[in-house]
Amino acid sequence: MTRFDNLQLFINTYFNAKPHSLVAITGDASFRRYYRLSCAGKAFIVMDSDPQKVNNAPYISLNKVFTEQGFLLPEIIASDQQQGFFILSDLGSTHLADKLDEPNKIEHYKQLITLATKWAQTPASPAMSDYNKEFIQLELNIFSQWLVDGFIGSTLSAEQQAIWQQSTVLLTAAMLEQPTVTVHRDYHSRNIMHSNEQWAIIDYQDAVQGPLCYDVVSLLRDCYYKLPQSELESLLNFAYKEFIAQGLIKNTTFNEFKYWFDLTGIQRHLKAAGIFCRLYLRDGKTGYLDNILPTLDYIIEVAATYPELKTLSSWVSQVIVPQVSKQLAKERT
Repeated sequence: MTRFDNLQLFINTYFNAKPHSLVAITGDASFRRYYRLSCAGKAFIVMDSDPQKVNNAPYISLNKVFTEQGFLLPEIIASDQQQGFFILSDLGSTHLADKLDEPNKIEHYKQLITLATKWAQTPASPAMSDYNKEFIQLELNIFSQWLVDGFIGSTLSAEQQAIWQQSTVLLTAAMLEQPTVTVHRDYHSRNIMHSNEQWAIIDYQDAVQGPLCYDVVSLLRDCYYKLPQSELESLLNFAYKEFIAQGLIKNTTFNEFKYWFDLTGIQRHLKAAGIFCRLYLRDGKTGYLDNILPTLDYIIEVAATYPELKTLSSWVSQVIVPQVSKQLAKERT
């Protein structure tokens, strides 16, 4: 029997072989596969998460942790953990990404910043890794391995290697000096849903104990949507005040907070650009190629505003982007 045959057997067993329809949902960047199932007038989500490829334990344990804290997540209705099959509640199909043209967009963001500050206060769980120095370096290596080495086939010169080393030291230090909180790690417009007039969170299984600004960066410097600068600045001020109001930061100036935010964002976008390349090279997923250059643009723009990171900005702008653009053109022909 194929894996899909086993999935159908799991579904038929749970629903007592009642007639149902199963439609694939595309767009996930992981090894998981999702389907929308309709049976007897009700909708469900079916998740196929092969335990040979994915560790499902954090998904299960953190579902309980965050649900108990009052967050709206997909409910795990039934599961076969040995095979990695799950039946989940259906939260609908409206994401934050679908609501960004609405006139109350800024209010949406303010609500989600407040939600992020509450998420940050979730007690640590054994399922959450520590976002420590080694973890940060591992993520930065994704950029050098998959974008520099893999996608554009480049080798760093001694000068470029020095720029990279100096920059990664600065980024790592900025992340580690922040208060440690619970971090979703992918809190962006495609992982936030609007269901029954509530905000719901998906893709939470990679939550860690990490830097205060990480989730706000994911939200406000989204790889899939760029906020106008004036809106970003206003929302960043709002976030700063929210973190203070929630008691998450004390004796921290706005400029210090913004420095954390900016450098955390550079680290995240270096990692993300590398992941987009990995999704293409390793997994054959072409849908993220268009996100590489906008993500690199964030790095160029933000790094240029800090004297100690201007060499990083120039290197990405003058060396990396032209080579990436050339390779993208080649891949599309």
